[in-house]
Amino acid sequence: MRAVVYAREHEGGAIEARWSVDWESHEWTEERIGGGKTVCWLSEPLPLGIAEESCRLFNLERNRHWTRDQLAQSLKEASETAWEAAGEKGIRTKVVWRKKELGAGDGETRKIEEAEWEALSRAAAQAGACLQGRSLLREEAAAMLAEAVPTLPEDAALRALQLAALRGAVRLAAAIEPRAAGASAKRRRPGLRCRRCGSGEERMRRTRCASCGRSGCAVCEACAPLGRSRECELLALGAEQPGAALAALPPALTDRWGLSPAQRSAAEAALRFLRGEAPARRALSRRRSADPLAAPERSFLLWAVTGAGKTEMIFPLLAAVLQAGGRALIATPRRDVVLELAPRLQKAFPDVRQAVLYGGSEDRWTNAPLTIATTHQLLRFQQAFDLVLVDELDAFPYHNDPVLHYAATKARRKQGATVLLSATPPAKLRREVRSGRTPCARVPVRYHRHPLPVPKRLNIPPVNRLIQRRELPAVLLRWLAASVGRGAQTFFFVPYIKHVPPLVALLRGHAAKLGIQSAEIEGTYSSDPDRVSKVQLFRQAKFRVLVTTTILERGVTIPRSDVFILGAHQSTFDEASLVQMAGRAGRSADDPFGRVFFCSPYATKSQSTAVRQIRSMNRIARRSGYLRPKGERA
Repeated sequence: MRAVVYAREHEGGAIEARWSVDWESHEWTEERIGGGKTVCWLSEPLPLGIAEESCRLFNLERNRHWTRDQLAQSLKEASETAWEAAGEKGIRTKVVWRKKELGAGDGETRKIEEAEWEALSRAAAQAGACLQGRSLLREEAAAMLAEAVPTLPEDAALRALQLAALRGAVRLAAAIEPRAAGASAKRRRPGLRCRRCGSGEERMRRTRCASCGRSGCAVCEACAPLGRSRECELLALGAEQPGAALAALPPALTDRWGLSPAQRSAAEAALRFLRGEAPARRALSRRRSADPLAAPERSFLLWAVTGAGKTEMIFPLLAAVLQAGGRALIATPRRDVVLELAPRLQKAFPDVRQAVLYGGSEDRWTNAPLTIATTHQLLRFQQAFDLVLVDELDAFPYHNDPVLHYAATKARRKQGATVLLSATPPAKLRREVRSGRTPCARVPVRYHRHPLPVPKRLNIPPVNRLIQRRELPAVLLRWLAASVGRGAQTFFFVPYIKHVPPLVALLRGHAAKLGIQSAEIEGTYSSDPDRVSKVQLFRQAKFRVLVTTTILERGVTIPRSDVFILGAHQSTFDEASLVQMAGRAGRSADDPFGRVFFCSPYATKSQSTAVRQIRSMNRIARRSGYLRPKGERA
């Protein structure tokens, strides 16, 4: 996309350089807005990023007393310098001067123009309302506007966006921030940066572009699945809105939800943080604060063990923001969790309009007080929410992805807050908590108030050897028979997909000894076309033993279950994975003492730290008085 660079004289005499993507109707629009007039412009439109940098360079001079020659020379020099910073030779251009004032036109033409102006003005106002808190590429913004104003002609969307920008309701910018010119020799010149996902030049590639004509127009590969962010692509950013006044809320928001003592304590600590009553986060050094994987400013960690009931704990936080007239977002890495959360939240907040966002969602242009979205959808927001809740922050794809961390941070309003939810927070975040940089509330016990099952290690050969020998150790079969005998369903976790089919065959060979049918033993993995149906049948207790990979380490609750982790020494199973897989056992109040086994030829650091973390949570729960007395049932 190209834009025309022009100089505009304000009423006080100051001259400012701007760019327009709707030059054909620029003067027609300018006459009605007022507050200044166009003096001159460059004859040739420039690629959008270069047009933006040209304006920035011109406006740095702040000269309020231009002569005609000085103005023309400065405008052309700014363009040439912007081309040079982009690493390309610029096109030849000249300055065109405005010759006369606009005329009113005859009566008939004026009537048609007025009707068109009124329609365009309404569309621009609608664009400003739709784009509040949004960060959308040109085609996305046009699609949102077309849905909001179905009568708007297709070719008028860009004109409406430009008018909204002139009125200050929308900010238009190049999707990729251009490379800055004029840096000193001692200071390295900043490179390109994607305004949508925050990625730098190392995540970009250059291609010939039919839209702007450049031979090397940069495109960001980091966020390409959501549409191409290019140097010459237009990004529409909604104007920031004032946040909700959370400090004025009543303190007792936890009574309605029937929370356990541990859940209530954590929710109240998070509410104090939202109101600004919790201690402020200690200042970070410049180096650490620039780390995209560090916890975002104004963040709070809700560290809750698996099965603690995190969803119920966030209800008071959502109520606090929604009652104050604010907007809240729940971001989770997986689409199935989004679809599971939506009806639960609708039931908890029946009078609150919500948007459910994922790839292909019908709600993708819906703005609502309550939004539930996959983390990739956050790239389409900018300073939109008073509260951003990031669920399963340690899970793929959010974990270790700077793009998604950046997206979660920019989706929050400047005075808003981020609450991070995890049963197994990353080591870096745990260090932030220990150092006091990130406030935290721990929920060390499940809702049924029984201790977490502590894993027991079984000395078992590697999975490959079991498969090669086509035999299972007696100790493994003995414990498996005990699980079957007590009526439990069993998770058999293995490190790799290749282990699933042969291990299923081995276990089926022992089905008669275990007292079950061979059809009650099944396996699944990420690329299994029948994965969804198999998991559903496992939930319905049609299978007694399910061999699987880490795809089921989260999100599956079986009322009575035991867990066997074969190959627990493999690097595939880090501390977080082991804790999450162990968390599949003992989740039900009817069977809180499920069994967990780490099966490996030797112990590893990951195993020992996982056991240490589980024991530590049990100690904290006991010390805090959250555990039920021995012998008492839920």
